Amino acid sequence: MTCLTSRPRDGGWRITLLLAIALLAHAGSPALAADDPDLIFRRSTVFKWLSPNDKLATYGIDDPEVEGVACHFTVPERGGVKGWLGLAEQVSDISLSCSQIGPIHFKSKMGQGDDIFRQRRSLFFKKMQIVRGCDTKRNVLVYMVYSDRLIEGSPKNSTSSVPIMPWGTGDTTIQKCGEFIE
Repeated sequence: MTCLTSRPRDGGWRITLLLAIALLAHAGSPALAADDPDLIFRRSTVFKWLSPNDKLATYGIDDPEVEGVACHFTVPERGGVKGWLGLAEQVSDISLSCSQIGPIHFKSKMGQGDDIFRQRRSLFFKKMQIVRGCDTKRNVLVYMVYSDRLIEGSPKNSTSSVPIMPWGTGDTTIQKCGEFIE
């Protein structure tokens, strides 16, 4: 005999709850923040019939503490229904390239391994980070991108170096990154 007043056990309310949480989490994600990276372009990699394709997306950012340095990174973006809803966990295959784009001026003191950019890569626990350090012996800024999780991270990473060089003919003063490390 079944009770007509019991709640159905189909789990439909759980799906609704998860979708509501996903929408709230996505609304507060760094992808909607004021310091978004600039989208340069996207290319489809896997065709999907009824949902968005998997893509590679290339973005550009400026180092917030070092004027004259820009980084570009390429990340895979999952398509499909989960990707469209923001529920897909993105893979950790991220490439990075940083370059001097003008005279280099340090805005403030910085620590070795300071974050210059963070982005959520899954609904809850995974994030991508770009960090900066200084090779004081060679006067080179070193940037690394990696992703991590709350429990276990990924060893996948990419590194880019920016030697500090004079820019143009007017200003031949070269700052030493070691003088700006805390």
